[in-house]
Amino acid sequence: MPITTESPTSPATAEPSATDGAPSAAADTVQIRPPRPGEGAEMWRLARDGGELDLNSSYAYLVLAEDFASTCRVAVSGAEVVGFLLGYQPPERTSSVFVWQVAVRGDQRGRRLARRMLDDLVDGLPGVHTLEATVTEDNTASRRLFASFARSRGAELTWSAGLLAEAFPDGQDAEPRLHISPLTRS
Repeated sequence: MPITTESPTSPATAEPSATDGAPSAAADTVQIRPPRPGEGAEMWRLARDGGELDLNSSYAYLVLAEDFASTCRVAVSGAEVVGFLLGYQPPERTSSVFVWQVAVRGDQRGRRLARRMLDDLVDGLPGVHTLEATVTEDNTASRRLFASFARSRGAELTWSAGLLAEAFPDGQDAEPRLHISPLTRS
C-alpha cells in the first residue's frame, strides 16, 4: 500500500520555501537514486518509525535494496536515507512497474520527494509504459500523489478491483489497483 509516512523520531530540518511550489535549493541537496546494498536496513527503519506503512520483514527491504534496486529508489540527504520507494516489474507484465510502498520521513515533507522518486523511477525504465499500485480508498495522500503524477505525464489514471478485502486474512481494507498509462518521459 503506497503511502507517504511520517516519522516522529526524526530530527527536524528547516522547511524549504513554498512560495512558488517549486523545489527550493534545499530540496536539490537530496539525491534520488537506486538503493545500494545494505540500505534496506535504513528503509526498514523508516517504514517502522513512520508507523503508517504495513511493515514488511527487514529481510524483504534488504533483498529489495540489493536485488531489485533498478525498480526501487531512495532519497538521501547527507548520509541518511530520508525516503524510499519500493517497486518491481511483474514478470508477466514487463512493460509495467508496480509501486509497492512510498515513504518520506516527516521532517522531509513538503519537498516533493515522493514525486521526485516516482519521476526518477519512470525516467530510469525506458521500456516501462504503465505504472501500477494498489491504494486503499481512504489513502488520500497517495491518491493525490498518483493523480498529480499521471497529469504531469499526460497519462490516464484508471482503477480496477485490485485486492479485495475478503482476500486478506487479517481484516485489511480492499486495495483497488491503479494504472497510469501511457507514460511519457520527463
